[in-house]
Amino acid sequence: MKIVFMGTMDFAVPILKALESEHDIVLVVTQPDRPAGRKREPKASPVKEFALSESMKLFQPEKIKTDYLPVLDAAPDLIVVAAFGQMIPNVLLNYPKYRCINVHASLLPKYRGGAPMHRAIVAGDKVTGVTVMYMAEKMDAGPILSQAEIPIEDNDNVGTIEAKLGQLGARLLLDTLPNVIDGTVVPIPQTESEVTFARNLKHEEEFLDFSKTMKQIFDHVRGFYPWPVASARVDGIILKIHEVAMRPDHGAFADRANGEVVSVTKRDVCVKVADGLIALKTIQPEGKKPMDIQSYMNGAGKTLLSVGKILK
Repeated sequence: MKIVFMGTMDFAVPILKALESEHDIVLVVTQPDRPAGRKREPKASPVKEFALSESMKLFQPEKIKTDYLPVLDAAPDLIVVAAFGQMIPNVLLNYPKYRCINVHASLLPKYRGGAPMHRAIVAGDKVTGVTVMYMAEKMDAGPILSQAEIPIEDNDNVGTIEAKLGQLGARLLLDTLPNVIDGTVVPIPQTESEVTFARNLKHEEEFLDFSKTMKQIFDHVRGFYPWPVASARVDGIILKIHEVAMRPDHGAFADRANGEVVSVTKRDVCVKVADGLIALKTIQPEGKKPMDIQSYMNGAGKTLLSVGKILK
């Protein structure tokens, strides 16, 4: 079967790889190279890097809504979309014989939108999964073809969940396609009353709210790691917070302000929150690489994160 694949992020790579093993990928569509890193140099998407390694034909439209003719010219039997990052125009949705299928990183109708993995972890969900669906003009609103789920463990973050869901989505798609091809698949409409949204993350959401509980802050940090990474301000300086741990205080610091550094040891730096303490484990000062808290406290951290300082 001739397939046009549209994807950008790491989540999409194992799905493309699985399709390549069984079908003819006539075109790979991915986002244009974007500035990345400290030097803001153009960087290829993970999907582009994989496609190039396999000598696949590439197309990188700035706006697929208006620049879609190469997709039509490829004459696919099916279009598969996974974490592409742009809305697909209606002219493409019904063009192929087997329509347009999306592999989405949530258990729809929960978490429609561009940041389902982040939102699920930040919300403290215990389960997530993948949905294979026919695409509709409305975002992530098409009928469901199949679903599979996995647990979200306490040691998971967006990076680990993305890797797990990418593999799960690849297997689920290959299992589902035969039923699509032979016409036995039974699409199930989404229940609109159960819809929730996973909007793209905003910069201001990176900053931690230390008036929340230990668990909420713990989930926030891992829900923003490894990108875009949670943050906190101390004396006007921004620290990226890569890893934290929960430390119940049993009321010892109940009279301290939320966000206040209340304990500094060789092991960690503890910050007061609503129901206990959050221990900073790995941080990243502005303009520096990530480092463990012990290393940071041997230098600039002695002053910036001394007892009594306020994080916000």
